[in-house]
Amino acid sequence: MRFVFLGLPGAGKGTQARILSERLDIPQISTGDTLREHVQEGTRLGIEARTYMDRGEYVPDGVVVRMVEERLGEPDASKGFILDGFPRTVAQARALDEMLTQLGRRIDAVIYLRVSRQVLIDRLSHRYSCRTCDAVYNFTPEQARSLPRCTVDGGELYQRPDDKPEIVANRIDVFLKHTAPLIDYYNAQHKLENLDGQMVIDDVRDDITHRLAGLPKEAGSR
Repeated sequence: MRFVFLGLPGAGKGTQARILSERLDIPQISTGDTLREHVQEGTRLGIEARTYMDRGEYVPDGVVVRMVEERLGEPDASKGFILDGFPRTVAQARALDEMLTQLGRRIDAVIYLRVSRQVLIDRLSHRYSCRTCDAVYNFTPEQARSLPRCTVDGGELYQRPDDKPEIVANRIDVFLKHTAPLIDYYNAQHKLENLDGQMVIDDVRDDITHRLAGLPKEAGSR
């Protein structure tokens, strides 16, 4: 089966996509992680993308679409995939539809996680990541004064530039301007599943499982 996860930055898309990926044994394809890898490796695409990412802006469609098209052509995506962070604009969604049509496939469902603006700002401004394995942690301002090491590999924890409060606010504004129209786009295709992303992780997971269990039996068979 093939899914798209939509939501404001910090809505929990990555966490829920990872849970579903493990349950269905299909790859979670995160364009955010892919872009960061390019930035860290200093590739041509990474250098181009970095100026946008550091400002909390979206990387141009052409760059992202080429990356996704290449990734969807890999063998592990042949039986299904979960797109986390793509598409982010209606233009990207149309490009994705064209890609999949050429492959004889289509998106089965789009999971939209609703979370309020203030909750998102609070979540992301308290988020820290491991420099080596990208594990994510949340700390209060008091806890952040003496950050521990990563419990996975002992790596240093840091706050990504795009998780600082002023950048988070801008990322939300960019989402509302460019990505929110995707809700109407997929709703018109009768593929949108609108969920409350402010519930605890397990409740969100159970709601997603319940929604997907109700998909038509032929979904995912194309």
